[in-house]
Formats: sequence, C-alpha cells, structure tokens
Amino acid sequence: MTSTPVAVEIRSISKQFILRHSRSIKEAVVWLAQGRRKDLSNRFHALKDITLDIAQGETVALLGLNGSGKSTLLKHISGVMTPDEGTVRTRGRVAGLIEVGAGFHPDLSGRDNVFLNGAILGMTEQQLKERFESIVEFAEIEQFIDTEVKFYSSGMYLRLAFSVAVHSDPEVFLVDEILAVGDEPFQRKCLEKIGELVDAGQTLVVVSHDLELVQRVCRRGIVLEHGNVVFDGDVSEAVSVVRSR
Repeated sequence: MTSTPVAVEIRSISKQFILRHSRSIKEAVVWLAQGRRKDLSNRFHALKDITLDIAQGETVALLGLNGSGKSTLLKHISGVMTPDEGTVRTRGRVAGLIEVGAGFHPDLSGRDNVFLNGAILGMTEQQLKERFESIVEFAEIEQFIDTEVKFYSSGMYLRLAFSVAVHSDPEVFLVDEILAVGDEPFQRKCLEKIGELVDAGQTLVVVSHDLELVQRVCRRGIVLEHGNVVFDGDVSEAVSVVRSR
C-alpha cells in the first residue's frame, strides 16, 4: 500500500517577535543607566515548537482567535517568513493569497505585474503568454490591465493576484482572510475555483474566521492558541473547539 506523499512538512518551528514600547527620552536614559536595556522591549512568542504534516490533496483550515498564530504559520508555509527554530519543507509549487498585492510593483502596469508575479510563482514566460488572456478575463479587469497597479482598488488587486495564483497550477494553495476584501460575486467565483483545485487533488490550506465557510471547503481543522496547536482533527470538531473558546 502506497502512502500519500507529504505536501507540507513542519518540524519543531518556533517564531518570536520583538514588541517595542515607546518611552520618553528621560525614561529611556534612566532604564539604560540602570542596565535594563532588555526591558525596553518584550518578546512575543507567535509560534511554539509546532510539528505538523499536511498530506498531498488535504484541505486544511488553520483556526483560532486573533493573535493565535494561524496567519504567521501560513506565512511560514508560503516562505514569506522563516522560523527562528525548526524547518518547513513543501512539495511542488506553493502559491496563494497571503497579503493584498504581495509581489506586485506599484509603478508597473497590471500586464507587467502578471508576468512579474507569475515568474515569482515559478511560471515560465511561455506559460504566462499562453494563460495571460485567461488570467485577465478571470480577474475582470480587462480595461485596466495597462494601468499602473498603484491606481487599483484593493478589490482589483485581489482579483488579479488571485487569478495569477490559481493559473500557476500550484501543488499547494494558501488562502488567508484576504478573500473578505472582494465583493460577494467574486468571492463565490474564487470559491468555485478553489473547489476545482481541490477536485484536481491540490493541497489547500486556509486561514479564516468564517467557520461556516471552512466547514464547506475543508475536511481537517487545526486550532491554534497562543502559538500552540491545541486541536488537530475533523474540521467540524475543530470549529466546535473554536466556538467554545
């Protein structure tokens, strides 16, 4: 019996951020004079020794309250962040929506950004030329494709970013709460496209506060709390855990 390949392998990752506090010059001088330099900032443990495997073709929701670490974990999977400790390995092309306009250059046109962002996602120039019309049509911004993206609304950014990402045929597709930026018709369109990726066997990892949505889209739920995994199992049970918090 052949086991399902692992699409995302996370081993003992931890991440800390330094939270700096503003102080008056007089307070800072006194604290430094007293040898309390380290007290000028606090360390926030966003992720604490997390180990997970996500199999190829799995649909996974990262759940939890604000500040639980779910978006930070998603950014580690995407490669946007690197852990202070531990390792993250992914299989195949990773793409998705982590931040609005990430990878876009504001002074370039939508057309140029399609080719720039597509190249960042690992697409060849030939692939981009073949899929360009489909990318623009899906994004519904034909008349603005040669406009500099700094003049785009957040919704236009979203549509183009999502379209480039899904047309890159990623093995692992990541989606943050960013879908809330788009209007309702486009959200439905995105969900239909995500459904096509899932049906095709791609791996999906979603961060969302929309518990009804994740139960429709995902089968596995991972609940984080203060940087720790407190539940990992069936998505309906995961939602119950979140609601009980």
